[in-house]
Amino acid sequence: MNYQEDYAEENGVKIAYRDYGPEGAEPILLVHGLGAQLVHWPAHLIDFLIENNYRPITYDNRDAGLSSRFFGKPAFILDYLRYYFRLPMKSEYNLDDMSKDGISVMNKLSIDKAHILGTSMGGMIGQIICSMFADRVKSFTLIASTASVPGPLNGPTREVQDVMLQRSKMNNPTLDDVYQREIKWVSLIGMEGRDLDTDEFREDVIANYNRAKDKADGFGYARQLLAILASKNRIKRVKAIKVPTLIIHGERDPVIDVKNAYRMEKLIPNSKLIVIPNMRHLIEEEILDQFKQDLLIHLKN
Repeated sequence: MNYQEDYAEENGVKIAYRDYGPEGAEPILLVHGLGAQLVHWPAHLIDFLIENNYRPITYDNRDAGLSSRFFGKPAFILDYLRYYFRLPMKSEYNLDDMSKDGISVMNKLSIDKAHILGTSMGGMIGQIICSMFADRVKSFTLIASTASVPGPLNGPTREVQDVMLQRSKMNNPTLDDVYQREIKWVSLIGMEGRDLDTDEFREDVIANYNRAKDKADGFGYARQLLAILASKNRIKRVKAIKVPTLIIHGERDPVIDVKNAYRMEKLIPNSKLIVIPNMRHLIEEEILDQFKQDLLIHLKN
């Protein structure tokens, strides 16, 4: 698979990106979720887009992969209590700042308008891009995400919360720490019944571990999570989204309950919702097969 890699830099923040080209194809900016690197986008999704004359552009959010790292050490449990009691919170940055990173990548590549596809936290960032930078957006695809801030009624299951909390406190993890964490995490949020303890899965984890910058700083994940919690409610912005929007959500998503998807369909005027019965939170090939034709129709309209 051919691609070009570089950095976009604005306001002192460097964002690592990967452009799969070709330049003459329709650009689609892929915005990933909490703690994910650009290499975590599944190859079958990238291949599908390229095969249909789209130009996928992926990037590392700040505090992930090869992009700029921040250095504040979150007092995460205390911050979480502040969030639930609606007390003032401080964060290194918020989702508004993260949305500008995606625009920075588009600026570096001289892309005036692009399709936006965001998953999980990337969907939250995508919502802001679509509302704040509407003139830069052709369409919006929102996968496994929410318009609300996480809460006990619409957020992660207890098992998922426990893993997220453990990761937010994990500093200087070893490769084995990361491997065991990934096995547990993907088994919780991916399709059921998968054998993850394979050579291929381990090789991917090792490659991603070796790629990540500043491995000793395990708090980038916590800073991103705090950015979500510290950001203002996006309901008004979501209502202002005018571009055609395709919402994809798993009926059995343990990270963001499917009721969020039904709510977003009501909030976004020009939207269509597809709920996939056997999908949890990830876009496995079997999951993509169930919505890829709808995605093509959406992107072409």
